[in-house]
Amino acid sequence: MRSIGFWGLLASLALINLNAPAKAADYSVAPLAQPAPAGELDAAVAEQLSPTGFVVKKGTRTLCEIWTAKTWTAAADFKPSNTVIYPLEMGELLGVVRYARKGGDFRGQEIPKGVYTLRYALQPQDGNHVGTSDTRDFVLLLPAADDASPETMDKAELFKLSPKTAGGTHPAMLCLLASAGESAEAPEMTHDESRELWSVRFSNPTVAGEKPGRLTIQLVVVGRAAE
Repeated sequence: MRSIGFWGLLASLALINLNAPAKAADYSVAPLAQPAPAGELDAAVAEQLSPTGFVVKKGTRTLCEIWTAKTWTAAADFKPSNTVIYPLEMGELLGVVRYARKGGDFRGQEIPKGVYTLRYALQPQDGNHVGTSDTRDFVLLLPAADDASPETMDKAELFKLSPKTAGGTHPAMLCLLASAGESAEAPEMTHDESRELWSVRFSNPTVAGEKPGRLTIQLVVVGRAAE
């Protein structure tokens, strides 16, 4: 077999380098000018959602669509720590997501095609979760058919219903990362190459006490915790 030679090797390496940046364009996010699927949600939940959302795609294929609640309730006196960075309440409704095809959560569990509510949660402080994430901030997915109220959900009910999403015993979860920089007026995709995590960074109106504001979060939509 004839060797490709020195110049052939250089050409091959150059081609690899040219193709490398394309990976960062695999996933994208864009505004979605349509409401959430009301027919698949409880009417009270649908009423609390923004009329538009955003869509996450891989190439031209839709991975998921997300609609946030019109406002989030934030703690007025919240101070972030090394382990909890967002001023949200356990069980709070953050929005809904529709998966166009099966996806995966931060634990690598399969999320079937369908519609799910998104609720804020804190990872338990026990030996089973050490090192799985930088912080305790997560979003849990619940089957929309089982989540009939926009009110903040009790912790016990939250951890009871979320495992039904993946059909196992562990809640279906998406990781929240610290969001650096100014408020993200439009959703934007970020890529952590070292951990191969793809996140959507976006902001949403909040109310803290009686004071309106905005909160920017960074939600991992593709990728899982390191083994």
